[in-house]
Amino acid sequence: MTEVAMPWRRKEVIGDCTLYLGDCARILPLLARADAVVTDPPYGIGASAGTGKYGKLKFEATDKGWDGSAIGAPVIAQLLRAADEAIIWGGNYFTLPPSRAYLVWDKGAGFRGRDFAECEMAWWSRDSNARVMRYDPLAAGDYRDKLHPTQKPVAVMDWCLGFIPNARTILDPFMGSGTTGVSCVKAKRRFIGIEVDDGYFETACARIREACSTPSIFDLPPPARSAGPSWEYSGDIFGGVPE
Repeated sequence: MTEVAMPWRRKEVIGDCTLYLGDCARILPLLARADAVVTDPPYGIGASAGTGKYGKLKFEATDKGWDGSAIGAPVIAQLLRAADEAIIWGGNYFTLPPSRAYLVWDKGAGFRGRDFAECEMAWWSRDSNARVMRYDPLAAGDYRDKLHPTQKPVAVMDWCLGFIPNARTILDPFMGSGTTGVSCVKAKRRFIGIEVDDGYFETACARIREACSTPSIFDLPPPARSAGPSWEYSGDIFGGVPE
């Protein structure tokens, strides 16, 4: 019996996260439908062309050309079929159905007048109102160890997941350095990620593995109760202690 070759070059299962190394256009048709797609695909604006500046920090893109063109209509159609709803960053660059539910990330004062956009927009498939998050990753120190030219802060992806609380399985077909996966681990959601670049796939695996091994504050045991004397207040909070 001839074994059928899978379209991915590698598959990693880390906790509730399943990661595929390969072309999402070939892998997506084989996956079960997810609850939501949350992704940040190439915009086609040349972000991989050279050096970008984030305040005083410079980032040299070593994998030239990956952002030379935006994803095409066939891949967009796959994204929309892959889940019940979708949040697609850079949606203003793609041909997507009309939506009033854009999620806007205002990057704050650190990006005013810099080389990169002062805000980014995500297209959301739900019929809802536009929302804005103001978050300055430079002031927060998020980009000290930036691992991908268009890496989103974890806080921004946390914000996205907050709009889809009932989505238990999140799919990111353009995983990059794995930020969506890290956010899903924190939120205790199942995650499926796909990345075509070997180096970024390794980075995503390492970040998600670290997130899985880091206990959440909600997983920590409660602090020990003091062994000192205890008392109970039995008075009326409005009228004081009765005589």
